[in-house]
Amino acid sequence: MKKYFNLFDFNQRVDYKTEVLSGLTVAMALIPEAVAFAFIAGLSPLTGLYAAFMMGFVTSILGGRPGMISGATGAVAVVIVSLAASHGVEYVFAAVVLAGILQVAAGTLRLGKLMRLVPHPVIFGFVNGLAIIIFMSQLDQFKDATGNWLTGPTLYILLGLVALTMLIIWGLPKLTKAVPASLTAILVVFGLVTALNIDTKTVGDMADIKGGFPPFHLPSVPLTFETLQIIFPYAAIVAGVGLIESLLTLNIIDEITETRGRGNKEAVAQGIANMLSGVFSGMGGCAMIGQSLINISSGARARLSGIVASVMLLVFIMFGSSLIEQVPMAALTGLMIMVSIGTFEWASLKTWNKMPKSDVFLMILVTLVTAVLHNLALAVLVGVILAALFFAWDNAKRIRARKYIDENGVKHYEMFGPLFFASTTAFADKFDVQNDPEEVIIDFAESRVVDMSAIEALNKITERYQKAGKKVHLKHLSPDCRKLLQNADTLIDINVIEDPTYKLAVDEI
Repeated sequence: MKKYFNLFDFNQRVDYKTEVLSGLTVAMALIPEAVAFAFIAGLSPLTGLYAAFMMGFVTSILGGRPGMISGATGAVAVVIVSLAASHGVEYVFAAVVLAGILQVAAGTLRLGKLMRLVPHPVIFGFVNGLAIIIFMSQLDQFKDATGNWLTGPTLYILLGLVALTMLIIWGLPKLTKAVPASLTAILVVFGLVTALNIDTKTVGDMADIKGGFPPFHLPSVPLTFETLQIIFPYAAIVAGVGLIESLLTLNIIDEITETRGRGNKEAVAQGIANMLSGVFSGMGGCAMIGQSLINISSGARARLSGIVASVMLLVFIMFGSSLIEQVPMAALTGLMIMVSIGTFEWASLKTWNKMPKSDVFLMILVTLVTAVLHNLALAVLVGVILAALFFAWDNAKRIRARKYIDENGVKHYEMFGPLFFASTTAFADKFDVQNDPEEVIIDFAESRVVDMSAIEALNKITERYQKAGKKVHLKHLSPDCRKLLQNADTLIDINVIEDPTYKLAVDEI
């Protein structure tokens, strides 16, 4: 259990000032996101804020990636919105608890290693799509309560404050890194708006964030199989979406910091956080790439920043709501726009002429699915499936044979490339059964028999030679290929003629 629950990395040097200031910045950035995602899910703002606190606090302590921030997310919100509308918030809490149990199980079974199957173009597409989502979500701040675009002085003031925020975040690090640029930008814009009494949108215009400590509340749902049938599909999707987004965010932070997080430990931490969120009146969530990048770009690298962010968020809710509600939304909008610019993999645009066309297609497709459908799990799943199909097609074309007849009149087929379901047709086309001599050797020294389709292909080719009255021998089968053939012996008839020279008799395979 130590590998999951060691709380701190004591051998890591911690810059306490940077961690605390970065955590404070993240705490303020968490508020509008949590409130907005709660609205998307059709829940009260405090439900999103409580989830942000619980997710951030637990994963910062127990998670496998120091510096990564978790909270209430849009990916989870879009999943549970229909459950909230049809059955109410209590079923949402129950689904979140069940999702947490599934995530703990996934981490315990070490399923985090499956992230190795996600190819780089899919990660590029995921990140670029997420950057577009973050940017597009900020456009709502430029609309009024009726959904119409702002005009006149109101729009110009908002644009000016957003531009000032972005300028500070971009320019301050070039002058000094003594304080986080994001926090400085928020404080400067907040001070300017307060000093000049500028009329502009604030956090308080979104919702009242005042509340107490998250109340402990077991979901009030019937403990029946019917309830399980209702919540399980939502819980499974929440668990899957949460793990995919969290582990991909972990990989991105790994690349930025040139360190390595622990995916299975993070999966367990996400599960525990969701379980606690569900029983402390939260909507659940997962890792947040935007807030994580704010944290990392501010210089935070340890667990302390995430702990400070979640604790300060709770302090704001309980004691500082009147102050935080006065923070201009323009400052937070400018911050998130800079996050979206930093999130986008601009380098991916330069590789279009250098990457294989299939990789470019994958990247664009995953970007579009992520940005248009806002379904991160579906985007990654589609990308992985297509990448696997492209890989299979590419390898299917690699099967080839070198043919020659030796001094004894025996024809040799030296196979190259894997023999599997996609290459069986090309494999069969290599042989000239009618015109071949009486004895044929198929040499697999540079090939492998991979699956059942390959076994069936071998069965068919030996049958064809047998019907033509000719002998065929298999040579240089690897031990795993022999085992595969042996296991399939009861299913299909492997027609391999005994040949003591190569010691590949039927009873040896």
